[in-house]
Amino acid sequence: MAWKSADVVVIGGGIIGTAIAHFLSRQKTDVILLEKSGIASGSSGACDGAVVMQTKKPGVHLKLALESHALLSQMQNHLPVPIEYEKNGGLIVIETDDEKTAMKQFVEAQRQAGLDVELLDHKQLRTLAPHLSDHLIGATYSPRDSKINPMALTLGFAMSAKQMGTQILTGTAVLDIEVEARQISAVVTTAGKIDTRTVVNATGVYASEIGRMLGIEIPIKPRRGQLLVTEARPGLLKPWLGSANYIAAKFNPQLAMEGAGGVSIDQTQNGNLLIGSTREFVGYDKRTTVEGLKQIASRAVRILPDLKHTHLIRAFAGLRPYTTDGLPILGKVEKIKGLIMAAGHEGDGIALSAITGKLISELVLEGKTDVALDSFNLKRFSTETTQH
Repeated sequence: MAWKSADVVVIGGGIIGTAIAHFLSRQKTDVILLEKSGIASGSSGACDGAVVMQTKKPGVHLKLALESHALLSQMQNHLPVPIEYEKNGGLIVIETDDEKTAMKQFVEAQRQAGLDVELLDHKQLRTLAPHLSDHLIGATYSPRDSKINPMALTLGFAMSAKQMGTQILTGTAVLDIEVEARQISAVVTTAGKIDTRTVVNATGVYASEIGRMLGIEIPIKPRRGQLLVTEARPGLLKPWLGSANYIAAKFNPQLAMEGAGGVSIDQTQNGNLLIGSTREFVGYDKRTTVEGLKQIASRAVRILPDLKHTHLIRAFAGLRPYTTDGLPILGKVEKIKGLIMAAGHEGDGIALSAITGKLISELVLEGKTDVALDSFNLKRFSTETTQH
């Protein structure tokens, strides 16, 4: 006899897993959430808090981000901890004429997709962010971009789910997933076996490990991002800031392989600046490197010269769950009944957390979602194989 049973077992205690548990628990679903370490101990606790719409591909990606943004703006009134939500807008700064041409096209596509975004010239940019470098020729700006405390949001989702009946088992690793006649029947953990017919794989960079237990290939791999944290400098930069080649590095795998990329700067409520980021394929290595941190610092100072006179207080690195097309893997896995994917968000986990939680909850309880998830399904990679 199993140690426990549940209608749904959610594996992963990051922003995605806790969001799913939150939305499921609102529908009185019997949920167990498993986390091998602690809540927000992985990628969700090693990132900045930017909730950025401008970095999303026009189309269904941006559509989901906008819906998630609307949900997140409501979360501050529904979660048991303050999540430090601020709607301060976002800038993507432009340094060259080539970047300006590219960003004009990007802005037009995003406007057609329903995003409130505009192209600013140098004077307009300096009015909005007077501390930025004189060499910048402009920027794109969206008032829809906002900030949140990702660890507080993850904890808030988890606490809310727990208050509504979800059992959260931290320090509990998954050893195996049992299947009978292609139907999930139990999850074997370090604390014992849990009977269930539905498992949500929300393990981020470790999603492929869960897949291997089931003979399923899940093409998600870790991409390291290093960040710097400065002393508090209140008022230095109100909007979130990214550079135009940050967009290029996000969507161009070759740039990531070469270590090239832009910069992102996010100022917290306390005034500390979070400055990133590298995009490196180094396996599960979460160490910082002198070379990586120097790259970040030099790019950041070029954009925001006042940083030359600002003390760094620490550096850290996190792992983003990367997919080759930049989109998460969401939805049912055809060859294993009861297995649902919710991973591969890369740097969009915070921004897409709420809509992912809502849609996966709908999928579990109703078998369908308000938004079609076809373009996010695992089968788009045509790599599914099974030994069961």
